[in-house]
Amino acid sequence: MKQNTTETRNTKSAHLDEMTTQQILQLMHQEDQNIPDVIATQFNTIQHVIETAASVYLNGGKIIYIGAGTSGRLGVLDAAELVPTFNADPKRYFGLIAGGEKALTQAIEGAEDHRQQGADDLASVGLTAQDLVIGIAASGRTPYVVGALAYAQSLGAQTATLSCNAQALISQYAHYAIEVPVGPEILTGSTRLKAGTAQKMVLNMISTATMIRIGKVYDNLMIDVQATNEKLVSRAIGIIRTITHLDEQESTKLYHQAHQNIKAAIVMHFKSISYSEAQQLLSSHQGNVKSVINA
Repeated sequence: MKQNTTETRNTKSAHLDEMTTQQILQLMHQEDQNIPDVIATQFNTIQHVIETAASVYLNGGKIIYIGAGTSGRLGVLDAAELVPTFNADPKRYFGLIAGGEKALTQAIEGAEDHRQQGADDLASVGLTAQDLVIGIAASGRTPYVVGALAYAQSLGAQTATLSCNAQALISQYAHYAIEVPVGPEILTGSTRLKAGTAQKMVLNMISTATMIRIGKVYDNLMIDVQATNEKLVSRAIGIIRTITHLDEQESTKLYHQAHQNIKAAIVMHFKSISYSEAQQLLSSHQGNVKSVINA
């Protein structure tokens, strides 16, 4: 690793404690402006990660984010959102954090320094060669993440990394290394700031585009959303209305006939078939509604 800009002092914030609140806000805003452009330089690599993730998921493998501290929390958060939004299998797309669940809400001293624990945590979830491990570390050198990636490689699993330093150590353990060096933080070393923002943006891209690629989206609609409250039930019925052009009463009826399954409802409508027949067709087309309709 040639440089470690995440730990470098930012000259623009040298007298941060003497700034007015307005000046602090303006500086933070200014520093954030460069993040999207840095991410854009990594689009080709991010694309490869997405295509790999989609293939892994469709073939029954697992996609696992792993990190420590802020990086670990962001991975757990991003993966957790995929269950209600896309009905993703939480046993096949999830995040691991150094120190376990307790580390989500409090710092676990020294958790990130244990290289072997990264390997052990992956072993505990049954990592196989059919899986994809995405190691997340702002510094790019977290021992816990390095150990996890080395273990994943030893099994023949696919590996990707997301770091905020150029030529990061963890990149050496990745088939696809995403590096977004967003520069020194205004608060020296506080990588929950620009680095964390950049990581969340990239994770949003990876998870969302992967879900699109595996058929969880129709046009720009969430057709696999889990309707767990009144708002989401209304959204589900609205999605059916939008796609089928049925009125609200007919859409509601179809929604319930399809056992609250939006995908099945759409296929039932366009193919004029029963719920069980719709499920069979969806299964044979890997859950892709447009593929079923156009077949």
